[in-house]
Amino acid sequence: MSPVRRPARGAVTVSEALELTAQRLGPEAGRGEARFLVAGVLGLAAGELALKGTRALAPAERGALARAIRRRRAGEPLEYVLGTAAFREIQLAVDPRVLIPRPETERLVEAVMGLPVGADAPVLEVGTGSGAIALSLLHERRFRSVVATDISARALEVARSNAAALGLQRRVDLRLGDTYDPVGPGERYELVVSNPPYIAEAERAALPPEVREFEPPAGLYAGDGLAMIRRLVRGAPAVLVPGGWLALEFGATQATAVRAELLDTGLREVRILPDLAGRDRIALGRRAGTVP
Repeated sequence: MSPVRRPARGAVTVSEALELTAQRLGPEAGRGEARFLVAGVLGLAAGELALKGTRALAPAERGALARAIRRRRAGEPLEYVLGTAAFREIQLAVDPRVLIPRPETERLVEAVMGLPVGADAPVLEVGTGSGAIALSLLHERRFRSVVATDISARALEVARSNAAALGLQRRVDLRLGDTYDPVGPGERYELVVSNPPYIAEAERAALPPEVREFEPPAGLYAGDGLAMIRRLVRGAPAVLVPGGWLALEFGATQATAVRAELLDTGLREVRILPDLAGRDRIALGRRAGTVP
């Protein structure tokens, strides 16, 4: 049996690094965040930290951890510091080019999964960002292919990288453009899904600093908060086949306005669904007619 190697004098073990990180981040972050930060820097799963507790950090690892702690203490979101975010069944690379995927959007994907739309149906996602929605729909085998658009070429770089990492690059058609501009002549979809910007410019100052100062404004703000939603809803009948569905995420105070917009546009079977916290955040509506 090999003897247990003890860390060299002056070295920092994984267990000590975890304690030091928790102290540096402070009580608000808690030990849980420290675990994710240390594990991410060391390339370990959080559950492995206890098993690796006596391993000494290499000098490069100590330097990387120190830089990560400084970034987090400066308010940068943990997901950007680590460069990754979990979303449903997939891991996505994220950085300030794209919004960090939220649990509310997982509920949007869940709602879409339950719609009576076949696997071969043409699907369009508007505002893909990191690719969270489109790639989840593909990864979970709900749809064979998805067209995903974004107004930001830099965001599409992230989505393209995530698609390749998941082996889905041949099943997603990434297109640059605003709202429905990338839709080609004659293209029609059985499903349009979007998590658009829905925060009013007037609410910018009230956002948490780590959102306001680090995440891309184009993915957050939309005039009075409903500007992009109006464009998506009013333009939907022109890109949906008869009987096709529109699925949207919206802000926690916007349910009444979004419902009215869907109905005024002539969409049928309008549903407003709650997010994981019980707040109305998801809208579904169907174009009149029958899917060909």
